[in-house]
Amino acid sequence: MKIRLNRFLSECGIASRRKSEEFILEGRVQVNGKTVIDLAFFLDPDTDQVALDGEKIKPQKKVYFLLNKPKAFITSTEDDKGRKTVLDLIETNQKIFPVGRLDYDTTGVLLLTNDGDFTNFLTHPSNHVPREYKVTLNKPLLEEDKLKLLKGITLDRRRSRFEAIKFPIRNRFDKLVVTTVEGRNHFVKNMFLALGYFVDELDRESFGGFTVKGIPKGGYRKLSYQEIKNIYDKYGK
Repeated sequence: MKIRLNRFLSECGIASRRKSEEFILEGRVQVNGKTVIDLAFFLDPDTDQVALDGEKIKPQKKVYFLLNKPKAFITSTEDDKGRKTVLDLIETNQKIFPVGRLDYDTTGVLLLTNDGDFTNFLTHPSNHVPREYKVTLNKPLLEEDKLKLLKGITLDRRRSRFEAIKFPIRNRFDKLVVTTVEGRNHFVKNMFLALGYFVDELDRESFGGFTVKGIPKGGYRKLSYQEIKNIYDKYGK
């Protein structure tokens, strides 16, 4: 599959896409021995040879991590306030980034990778990849509000809904599990807030079928290429 040259440079860890565009326009990038200054240039990473300032660039090996995110970690590659990020929890020489976001105080399933295609596949709304969250509310959820959340409410001027709502503990209507295919920031919290509820605890139990069962908070494991292929097979068109 062919990709843009600036994206290739970014995924190889050379620079951001914007900075990579600067390198291209400055005439510092060669493809198969020829200088390329066209920002719309596409290449085949499997067959084309790319160099920066004459030095050959080797494509990064794709890596995938499944982290059980604890509280008090920022879902980002860096933080200007000096707070710890989820990258501090993973030992790797590769330049990786989180797939989507979990809030500072939200725990559970978080995927990290250097594969931009996989990230886009998981987070693109059209693929309807499910996320499941365990929620503790500040008060019991009324049946009428449950029905509203399942039928759909207006949030950020868009029709928004949960795919499913379950109560795993008998007669405890402040503790529930919700399923959504939405990836908007603070989506679960804002859905409940729209109906007058506050989320006291939020834990993502699964994302695309990945769970952190057996992984302690702050722990992680590498995902196999077969596991990644299974996701494409399951949710791909």
